[in-house]
Amino acid sequence: MIKQNTYDFAAGRRVIVLGAGASGMMAACRAAEMGADVLLLEKTDQPGKKLLISGKSRCNLTNDKGLENFLAMYGVNGPFLRQAFHRFFSTELLAFFRQYGLETKVERGERIFPVSDDARDVVAAMLRCLSSRRVNLKQRVSVKGIITAEGRVAGVQTEQGTIPGAAVILATGGSSYPGTGSSGDGYAIAAALGHEIIKLRPALVPLVVDNCELAKSMQGVSLRNVRLTAFQCPAGEIRVQFMPDSNTGRGFAKKPRPPVIESRMGEMMLTHFGLGGPLTLLMSLAIVDALAHGPVSVAIDLKPALTSEQLRLRLQRDFDHFSKRGFRRLLGELLPAKMVEPFAALTGIPVDKPAHQITAEERERLLNCLKTLTFDIVRPLPLTAAIVTAGGVSLKEVDPRTMASRILTGLYLCGEVLDIDADTGGYNLQAAFSTGYVAGEQAALFVRQL
Repeated sequence: MIKQNTYDFAAGRRVIVLGAGASGMMAACRAAEMGADVLLLEKTDQPGKKLLISGKSRCNLTNDKGLENFLAMYGVNGPFLRQAFHRFFSTELLAFFRQYGLETKVERGERIFPVSDDARDVVAAMLRCLSSRRVNLKQRVSVKGIITAEGRVAGVQTEQGTIPGAAVILATGGSSYPGTGSSGDGYAIAAALGHEIIKLRPALVPLVVDNCELAKSMQGVSLRNVRLTAFQCPAGEIRVQFMPDSNTGRGFAKKPRPPVIESRMGEMMLTHFGLGGPLTLLMSLAIVDALAHGPVSVAIDLKPALTSEQLRLRLQRDFDHFSKRGFRRLLGELLPAKMVEPFAALTGIPVDKPAHQITAEERERLLNCLKTLTFDIVRPLPLTAAIVTAGGVSLKEVDPRTMASRILTGLYLCGEVLDIDADTGGYNLQAAFSTGYVAGEQAALFVRQL
């Protein structure tokens, strides 16, 4: 925090927005629409850099789910967003983009994308809005702190000098993908003003496993329609009977029963270091948080459509019917080709052993491996490799009706700098747009009263 002795009312009704990402550009657009003099500062050479890479460069803008299902995707912090969503939700967001020439479509999982499948069109629409509302956008401006006087915002300190302003909107993003400008600057700025920063953790991030050699031997295998379950225990303690038969965890009505942390059905990938793909990303935050409390392991049910008894009967039937086939060929009917040799090694059954020589005990070992392919989790990839940053400015210190700081008058916060994160599916961007809209509106109303 940089203090001045007196407040400069000559700063007029300027609103300074820090960060030209999704939340910052939306805040600037709304504040300008409300009549404020808006200065938007971006530290990189291009606005919307993280938007450009979101959704694999297709930009999953939001989701078509209803409000209650939407809020559930943010876990315990979901209720904070209720009032912002009542003010500006998916319907209003899509109307905003239509106004600036961007048409959208709904895809699987009720995810909403631009019709063009091109994130550049999203950024272009926002830039058209900024231009039409006469927002002053300055790039390559690095902000070092917020200037205060008489207990209120007085401007910002940049590398080039001071800029007076009556209100500041902190929209600097998280700490993931620092090349896009999200390098955690906002947390330091907020902390210097007295805000509590909830511990930062990577969310939507791949996971490193202990047995990297096993994972590497199956590197590149994409698994579909499997169940991934995380446990608060070492892999050696997992038993088939522990495996849930339904989804449980954040966003689901059913709560996990220990030692289960979370369980989901979907797609995932085996990598040279461990686990990646959609399922892994969705469960990663729960796993990262659980690692702070002890060993964490995961089990992959490769045949979740079958109960253990159904799978046992199928294996026995297949082995009887194809009694002369070797184990390698039998596994080829059950698994992707690249998994056959490593999987055979896991079971301890020779790959050339004919089906009629495989014992009941060996079939049971195979069943256990098919229903519980286990890995001990060592750690996530670094925060810089995460799609989203979990943690951030404590929501207790931000008014959910206005996004105003409860610590400093004239300061507003929005987007990923807040302690808000969600599953993939457009939820994180909707939170950024909604909190940005409210912050911009309320900052403009604030400076109007001066």
